Amino acid sequence: ATVSEPAQKCCTEHIQPFLASILEELMGPVSSGFTEVRALFDKEVNEIIQDFQKTNDITKLKENVDQLMNLPFNSVKMEPCYLKVNLLQELLQDLKSRFKIYHVDFVIQRTQNFMQELMENAVYTFEQLFSPSRQADSAKVATSIEKVKLRVLK
Repeated sequence: ATVSEPAQKCCTEHIQPFLASILEELMGPVSSGFTEVRALFDKEVNEIIQDFQKTNDITKLKENVDQLMNLPFNSVKMEPCYLKVNLLQELLQDLKSRFKIYHVDFVIQRTQNFMQELMENAVYTFEQLFSPSRQADSAKVATSIEKVKLRVLK
C-alpha cells in the first residue's frame, strides 16, 4: 500500500507517456527483420519454381524442397534477416539509460529466435501443403508451388 501509489504515479508521469513512441521506434527494425524473412522465403520458393520449370525433374524438385526445409537453420541465408534486428542494439541502449532496461541482448536474441521460428513455420506449412501436389502432372507442379507459396505468405 505504501509503495503502490508512488509507483503508479511514477509510471503514469515518467513511463506511460513514452510507451507509444518507444514501441513505434522499436517496431521499425523488428518489422524490417520480419519483412526480410518473408522476402527470403519468397525468393527461395521462386528459385525452386524457376529450377523446376527449366528441368522438369521431380527428383531435383524434392531435393530443392528438402533444402528449403533447412532454410531456418541456414545461418548464411538468414543473416540478412537477423542484421535488420541488430539496429535494436542502438535503440535499446538509449532506452537502457533512460528507463533502466537491462538484458538488451536478450531482446535482440529473442526477436531473432522468433524470426527463425516464423521461417520454420513457413517452410513446414509449405511442405505440408505442397506434399500432395508432388505426384501431380509436371505441367501443374509449378502452378501448384506458386499457389502454395502465396497461401503461406498470406
